[in-house]
Amino acid sequence: MSNGMQFVGDGLATMHNSEFLNDPRFKRAYAFGMRTTTFHKLDLHIEWRAWVALWAAEQALRHPGDFVECGVNTGILAGTIVDWTGFGARTDRAMWLVDTFDGLPEDQIDENERKIGLQAYNDEYRNRDTHAIVVEKFAPFPNVRVIKGRVPDALTLVKADRVAYLSIDMNIALPEIAAARHFWPKIVPGGVILLDDYNWLPHVNQKRAFDALAAEWNVPILGLPTGQGVIVKPAA
Repeated sequence: MSNGMQFVGDGLATMHNSEFLNDPRFKRAYAFGMRTTTFHKLDLHIEWRAWVALWAAEQALRHPGDFVECGVNTGILAGTIVDWTGFGARTDRAMWLVDTFDGLPEDQIDENERKIGLQAYNDEYRNRDTHAIVVEKFAPFPNVRVIKGRVPDALTLVKADRVAYLSIDMNIALPEIAAARHFWPKIVPGGVILLDDYNWLPHVNQKRAFDALAAEWNVPILGLPTGQGVIVKPAA
């Protein structure tokens, strides 16, 4: 629920200024992101998460490098970014969208994640061809490449030498940490990693895994009330 000056939804309630919700440009970009998703049935409102993703994308555009999203589903955030930034006209970079498009690999879900019930995410993929949906959605954008496969195996298909933006949203720890480790050497100084699940209670295993990884890298993670986490790669 929102009226432009407050927002209640997606685990977040705020009375702070939310006037971006009435911005025609944002409305158009978010509508494109939400196009083709089945989450409309849940009355899903992730506008604040999308707004954070747009901030991350704008920061990334200040630096050279491709955009990568690991964990796409129907492409809500990627679609919002593509429309907002006019990404299709940016001939200097590509966006790579990597997903199984068939849910979470059963052998990658650990015991703690099963106890929480994260395998239930796979219900979203029944009786629909998510890969075909995403391919059709991004077909008008020649620099958006859709890759079907599981992480980390599929990451060799991402032909990006430099990465300015990395979104990670695969709902379980193993592939997320694998993706972060794979791309960290490629992320340029000032590049942004956006963790979609970082501060959500059901995803505490991912948070703890990323906290350990961030300590290894000696970088901070900004946890957000949207449930997201943000890492900005410092200069060497």
